[in-house]
Amino acid sequence: MSHTQSYTCFNGHSRMVSGTLQTVAMAVKQVLENEGQHSLLIFDDQSGRSIDINTQGSYDDVLARFASSAAPVAKPEDAEPQPRGRGRPKLGVVPKEITLLPRHWDWLATQPGGASVTLRKLVEQARREHNGQDLQRQAQERAYHFMAAMAGDLPLFEAASRALFAQQPAQLSEAMQGWPSDIRHHVLYLATPVAA
Repeated sequence: MSHTQSYTCFNGHSRMVSGTLQTVAMAVKQVLENEGQHSLLIFDDQSGRSIDINTQGSYDDVLARFASSAAPVAKPEDAEPQPRGRGRPKLGVVPKEITLLPRHWDWLATQPGGASVTLRKLVEQARREHNGQDLQRQAQERAYHFMAAMAGDLPLFEAASRALFAQQPAQLSEAMQGWPSDIRHHVLYLATPVAA
């Protein structure tokens, strides 16, 4: 399974286009060339944060600049298996430094397989056990980043924020009732947890 990173552009309070970065960039370029300056904001739908893009040059330049973003991104488990060579397998292990208390190091030293194996097992166990909570938290943060940028000055923003983080969808919808419909719909879209 692969997924394509999604972006959304708003022109003021109206949703203009959603799609790959290439699709959004081409739409933005067309609006800027045909209609002049607008209050356009582009959001990364994975993080909810606004991004800046360069639409200078010709349409072909813009297409080429964002061509790599139009291709689906393969997940690591979808990658073609490489033929196995001799020696230790490359697991994609990345060495980094962590800071623990002495009692933690003492406990890790007594575990079978050593500290690295034990830490990897603990991380995998935590990922499995808390996956739903992690997805919910990511969705809340994604929706909040978008809300803060697009609706921070709209009525009942604080009430909507509290309802978002309290996981109260009815109160969230009620607080957003007076907001432009495209903003309301996009907040609800971003607030929906998506499996990675």
